[in-house]
Amino acid sequence: MEHLEGRQSVLAALRACQRRFQVILIRHDAHREKLGDVIELAEKRGVPIRYVEGAELDALAHGATHGGVVAICTAKPRLTPAELVALVDQTGGAAGTQATGLREASGTSGTHAAGSREPALLLLLEGVDDARNLGFTLRSADALGVHAVLIKKHLWDFDPVEVARPASGAYERLPLAQIEDVDVLRQLQRRGVRLLGCIAGAKRSLYETDLTGPVILAIGGEKRGLSGAVRALCDQFLSIPTRGEASSLSLSHAASIVMAEALRQRRARRSFE
Repeated sequence: MEHLEGRQSVLAALRACQRRFQVILIRHDAHREKLGDVIELAEKRGVPIRYVEGAELDALAHGATHGGVVAICTAKPRLTPAELVALVDQTGGAAGTQATGLREASGTSGTHAAGSREPALLLLLEGVDDARNLGFTLRSADALGVHAVLIKKHLWDFDPVEVARPASGAYERLPLAQIEDVDVLRQLQRRGVRLLGCIAGAKRSLYETDLTGPVILAIGGEKRGLSGAVRALCDQFLSIPTRGEASSLSLSHAASIVMAEALRQRRARRSFE
């Protein structure tokens, strides 16, 4: 079992319906009006609520920033490679036909819409070293219309609480896929999804790259960048133009810039259709 801390994380998990809740602990003197939506939804879903002393929550939580609510529940499920491929297949591959369960990249965070015609937008992260950095990246991915985030399974060694807190609910809403190797990337490429590697020094900038079709945006960490195995598969490389001596950006900032450009292009294309 895992625990979630804070109103945003607990409420997002209740809405996502992906975890099984054992109990939600609420501090006796917590502001009920601030936690009313959590209490209402928990009661609707039949989740037990127990009111406890603050000291019990402080002992269970990572510090005293839980806001008076902690949930004990099962871990968030990860997409298997087969489930990820099935998710992308639902978009109709390069054709971008009608999908079930994919989010429409409409700028509305956290909505999962059946009938989305948006081509797959996936984010592959390599070299994530910090849980909070990952959490902020997931928050941006959720807001900017990414359908799923891919992370190498052997690189996932994060405390879920430390990821969930900065993600502000995005950790619960956004599908996460743990992949063993690059085989699933090859499968996706065969379905018309282009793998685009973001690296410093690439001749083509992201603003000269078509991001409107089905794509995987591959972003590497500051220390190691993208692995050789991923680079060897990339259909194209792109860079983020910088000025002066600033040669690189943090993973979370680089990912946000590239995802925002993908969303901008897709909105612009829809306006002409």
